Amino acid sequence: MAITRRDFLNGVAITIAAGATPLSLLKASPSSEHRYPPLRTGMRGNHPGSFEAAHKMAREGHRFALGGLAVKETYDLVVVGAGISGLAAAWVYRKRHPDASILILDNHDDFGGHAKRNEFEVDDQTLLSYGGSESFQSPDSLFSDQVNELLGALGVEHERFRAYFDRDYYYRQGMSRGVFFDKAHFGVDKVVGGNPEMGVADDLRPELLNGRSLEAYIRDFPLPEEATEELLELHLDPPDYLPQMSMDEKVDYLSGISYYDFLKNTVGLSDEALLYFRSTSNEFYGYGIDAIAAIDAYEVRYPGFSAMDLPEPGEAVKAELDDPYIYHFPDGNASVARLLVRDMIPGVAPGSTMEDVVMADFDYGKLDRPGNGVRLRLNSTVVRVDNPEGPVDVGYLNDGELRRVQGRQCIMACYNMMIPAMVPSLPARQKEALHRNVKAPLVYTKVVLKNWQAFKRLGVHSMYAPTAPYSLVKLDYPVSMGGYEHASGPDDPIVVHMVQVPTAANTGLPVRQQLRMGRAELLGRSFADMEAEIRQQLAAILAITDAELDGLISAITVNRWSHGYSYEETSLFDTTPEAERTIELARQRHGRIAIANSDAGWSPYMHAAIDQAFRAVDELTGEEG
Repeated sequence: MAITRRDFLNGVAITIAAGATPLSLLKASPSSEHRYPPLRTGMRGNHPGSFEAAHKMAREGHRFALGGLAVKETYDLVVVGAGISGLAAAWVYRKRHPDASILILDNHDDFGGHAKRNEFEVDDQTLLSYGGSESFQSPDSLFSDQVNELLGALGVEHERFRAYFDRDYYYRQGMSRGVFFDKAHFGVDKVVGGNPEMGVADDLRPELLNGRSLEAYIRDFPLPEEATEELLELHLDPPDYLPQMSMDEKVDYLSGISYYDFLKNTVGLSDEALLYFRSTSNEFYGYGIDAIAAIDAYEVRYPGFSAMDLPEPGEAVKAELDDPYIYHFPDGNASVARLLVRDMIPGVAPGSTMEDVVMADFDYGKLDRPGNGVRLRLNSTVVRVDNPEGPVDVGYLNDGELRRVQGRQCIMACYNMMIPAMVPSLPARQKEALHRNVKAPLVYTKVVLKNWQAFKRLGVHSMYAPTAPYSLVKLDYPVSMGGYEHASGPDDPIVVHMVQVPTAANTGLPVRQQLRMGRAELLGRSFADMEAEIRQQLAAILAITDAELDGLISAITVNRWSHGYSYEETSLFDTTPEAERTIELARQRHGRIAIANSDAGWSPYMHAAIDQAFRAVDELTGEEG
């Protein structure tokens, strides 16, 4: 049964991919008592039902009153948000207070926040992928002692990933990276393979690229000759574009202009050549090239700066660039969330190692059992947090019903920009600071193919698409561990990962405004519209008919994150002193309410989420003293 022509109910597929077993049918049924969210396809991430109440507060100014509502339950700690930071905060608090009672509330139908697990059953095979947070970023360089403490206690040794991540898998297949040029912008649908350039935070090594010369690669682009020559000079033999400036003057100048301005006005690229760079920064930054500073583009080794005698990037930047990006569970950082939940909630899943959690059967019916020290309650949108001096009142909606619980203390581990609407007693200046973290909208789409012979024929396993809806299309990471096996060859089913960053890029507008506009556009689109867009781009890339694609696709999951990456400081719109003051003010403890989430550090990484969890618990521990 092909995925096309299916009926969808509220954006969630009501049919299951071909080959699903009876067990997976039971797990996937939304009405089943034993619901298993990772198997649900269709619209995931910020799925229908997870954000409507929040938008009523944030957009319409609605406030939910708790007065007169009976307190149903009391806890030592209530955690708002079951993402990595919220789960880590509960874990740390429990370690310090072994007898504490903890309630974790989350608005989604699954735990993990952005660390979401996508699971598929195709022809009696299980396929896993990541719906958001995907890998450890530079653990040897960037992980704090606290992050290592938590992961170590969960049995995670990141060096073991080196044995599970088959780095030369696609090299052995004779496949390379490339670029997809779409007909609407370049006059032809064309895939050009053999890219010899390393990426930012790369999982490969130079000798595994199957690349050709950079000149041969660029000359194959479907561009006018003049634009091709411009790109060749920029990549291979750029001059010093600011010869009259000192090093310090260059740094100041490049910190104040965007990479787009640098390419268009300083370098003088034509519009045809500029098209190639339109989505260059989307996946790594979550912003277009008109919203990242030229100096940042230099630091991540975008072309054009090699003759300008600029200072070497700092060690932290080098670590992000050069450390191998191979610390990856088959379901991304969802396995870290699963490890935390398994460690805190008795009987929810068997096993005790980082390997056996990958295929462990999680019983969602045991997440919220009375008597457990830690309870995790899904589909529960917190709408009001009052009485910061304690006991903290927490109101949440579950099945449309407003309910009230109390916690001796509370940690807000949710989107920081929503906290002002949820905690009305916060000082006005702190609310303003919290609103400064405007998250980048992001779409991680997963398309399950019954085989990937079409990619094999192209000779390309990953491609950048500068002007297509999805700027990155690639076959999933080749990771096998804990009884899970990646595809052995192109006849096996595989997950295709597609990335879209729907901002108002290249408009010259302030980045926060671009992100808000992109989020509004994303939330206004139906799953059917997005499915059609996905299919159209894949058919053009693979040069196959719609009917052929029908027979190839087994499932589509759209992980829609209207609030995706945490905002990060950029010199175009922030100064470092101002950013530091804003961060500190935004995350101030408010009585017995502390604030976590990676937003609290203006950093979109898993390790930042864990660090902020430790900080929030430390603040509450200090408050107790």
